[in-house]
Amino acid sequence: MNPRTQQPVPGAHAWFREADCSVDDFATLIETSREMSVRPHFAAGLTHAIPVYDCDALRSIVSDRVRRPELLTEWASVLLDGAGVFVLQRAYEDTAAVDDATAIFESIIRHERKAGGRADHFAKAGANDRIWNAQEKLCLAAPDVFVRYFANPVLMAAAEAWLGPGYQMTSQVNVVRPGGEAQQAHRDFHLGFVTVDEAQRVPPHVHAMSALLTLQGAVAHTDMPVESGPTKLLPFSQRYPQGYVAWRREDFRAYFEAHYAQLPLQKGDALFFNPALFHAAGSNRTQDVQRMANLLQVSSAYGRAMESLDRTRMCIAAYPVLRAMQAQRTLDPEQLAAVLASCADGYAFPTNLDRNPPVGGLAPANQQQIFARALSEDWPDEQFAAALHDLEFRNATH
Repeated sequence: MNPRTQQPVPGAHAWFREADCSVDDFATLIETSREMSVRPHFAAGLTHAIPVYDCDALRSIVSDRVRRPELLTEWASVLLDGAGVFVLQRAYEDTAAVDDATAIFESIIRHERKAGGRADHFAKAGANDRIWNAQEKLCLAAPDVFVRYFANPVLMAAAEAWLGPGYQMTSQVNVVRPGGEAQQAHRDFHLGFVTVDEAQRVPPHVHAMSALLTLQGAVAHTDMPVESGPTKLLPFSQRYPQGYVAWRREDFRAYFEAHYAQLPLQKGDALFFNPALFHAAGSNRTQDVQRMANLLQVSSAYGRAMESLDRTRMCIAAYPVLRAMQAQRTLDPEQLAAVLASCADGYAFPTNLDRNPPVGGLAPANQQQIFARALSEDWPDEQFAAALHDLEFRNATH
């Protein structure tokens, strides 16, 4: 509805709304897709409709200029139109690098615990262990281990299959202890990290684009029997266009819980999936398995602006003008929103999640939100500038 006229907005039906989602349509899509699924050419087999690859048989193909594109095309097809997930058994031919990285990660966890600990983003503080920006921390703490760990052409091939060259690798380590509880089903970064209201403001074609900007993955640092809670996956769920507004609904989550698949992993195995796939970490029902995974989040090279702008300086310069105009009521809310969108950064990522963790949601506050709050509360110029400099500090790598 148009808030000014209370008349229907032309074409509004084309935008995704949580209330319009149908779990019956969702179920039909998944079940029909499962019935039509076949084993991809290079896969060693299917488990719960999920392709499983034997990397011992793939290493020569990955390094073959002629056959490599065939394999990457197959992986991309699995992620886009197939199950949405695949498993790479023995992604690490020699797990010594995994063991050495595990030792470094454990030392980082001990250090961060002494420094006050880091809350996991889905579990109660202290229940599990999370290392934010494990990528940089591993590289700085033990560059020799980092080099050996990422000198893995199979991981590179998986990333390039979905994102092409120039991708940006990040990772976060997660340790789930015995008794650790499961997540609820969700989708991931980007649109999986916004509220449903925000997702409903995004055009449908951007919902489709969001999943093409990121690849989710995980390297098993321990053996993961099903009882230890490896990721719960709903094959083909990435194909539901409205999924970014649907995943919070209880009927969709109930369907997920009734139909998800879990695959056991061995140390050195890897898993990659479309970020639009409905998934959730499982419960660790064991007595003695400390389930550790290095969660890989790989981003497209193309999610960048062409020019570098100092938006903090821009905001500080514009704030007194907007504050005065706000007091004089010379801008309506739509005009103000247009100015903020052209001046301040409206996205919270990338950030330093050690300094700037999500509080009360999945994403920290961004510049636009701070700017709007400052105007609504009539902060003095100095307070606004200090808040933006503090945000810069929390976003900074050092």
